[in-house]
Amino acid sequence: MVSVDAFAVLAEPTRRRILDTLRHAEHSVGELVDALGMSQPAVSKHLKVLREAGFVSCRTAAQQRIYRIDPSPLRAVDGWLEPYRELWAEHPD
Repeated sequence: MVSVDAFAVLAEPTRRRILDTLRHAEHSVGELVDALGMSQPAVSKHLKVLREAGFVSCRTAAQQRIYRIDPSPLRAVDGWLEPYRELWAEHPD
């Protein structure tokens, strides 16, 4: 079951942009700052929320934190949406 928190996390457009960027490859905070055109503190704030909600994980490489998507919460959201798919798959007459 997906929590309401997952939807609150995904409701923020900047967090969705971060996930979109991480969808292709893992990135350091600096790379995300460059890709998104945002300040480092702003990106770090959003990464903290994403990490605490389980949407991203990070590892340390030298003095950098490298972030990547953790698909588990996205699978839960996808599972929650499953019964609604038929609503947009049907075409009204």
